[in-house]
Amino acid sequence: MATLKITQVRSTNSRSKKQRDTLKALGLRKIRQTVEQDDTPQIRGMIRKVAHLVDVEELDA
Repeated sequence: MATLKITQVRSTNSRSKKQRDTLKALGLRKIRQTVEQDDTPQIRGMIRKVAHLVDVEELDA
């Protein structure tokens, strides 16, 4: 299974509560913070909702 490297690049100021909660669920709290998550449909859906706030990089398994 592949892994995704997710980095928050924009602030959550002036964003909806749903978007802030989605970032928290991904494990992100600060700008430039990076987390690694498994590549699942659920994670991909969460990334799609906050794509304008994060950068995503695929890592090989």
